[in-house]
Amino acid sequence: MSAALEVRGVSKSFRGLRAVHDAWIDVPQGAIVGLIGPNGAGKTTIFNMVAGVYAADAGEIVFRGRRIDGLRPDQVCAAGIGRTFQLVKPFAGLSVLDNVTVGALHRAPNVSAAKKHAAEIVERLGLGAKREQPASSLTLPDRKRLEVARALATRPELLLLDEVMAGLRPTECDQMVEAFREINRAEGLTIMLIEHVMRAVMALAQRIVVLHHGEVIARGAPGEVVRDPAVLGCYLGEETEV
Repeated sequence: MSAALEVRGVSKSFRGLRAVHDAWIDVPQGAIVGLIGPNGAGKTTIFNMVAGVYAADAGEIVFRGRRIDGLRPDQVCAAGIGRTFQLVKPFAGLSVLDNVTVGALHRAPNVSAAKKHAAEIVERLGLGAKREQPASSLTLPDRKRLEVARALATRPELLLLDEVMAGLRPTECDQMVEAFREINRAEGLTIMLIEHVMRAVMALAQRIVVLHHGEVIARGAPGEVVRDPAVLGCYLGEETEV
């Protein structure tokens, strides 16, 4: 299976603090890959480099055979990468539908087409009954769904999910897992997710990459990774949501 995303020997430091060092990560086309590790391990820094927020100090980032390191965030989005953020910040005064329409305008030929595409995504993520409500009125689980909907509206080929299940109840988490499974199955969408809720990671990911102190310390199938002594020692031995 060819790689949709390749992170090749990427490093990043902030004022002498090493956040990521010589990280190599492959995300196969159509796969769901989990990126896990303790807080401060460098996971979101890698997402931010892929998304064009930060420039890497060293290494290359390749998406579908094209180098994207050095591109601006809007250019990365145009290349086909969508992302969510840990802290969800929708346009509070806009309706759910209008929030998603903003994302859909990225590729839609006009506002009417954008609204139609946005409406389909809103329904798919279980927000149809709340489409006209202001985003400020949503509960945390619904704001999480809205964050995903806004990213999906840009029609990405690779979706980066940054802790979208943090703070959700087990049943809410299971609903999100099923939604991502269906999107992956139906559309072949490639997904890379950062997540501390191991129940979700084990249910979704076909491969897992583990970061610790900015370095990749393990990679492989979920069943193999969770038995790795290094992973147990630095991460899964801690209190982890399951």
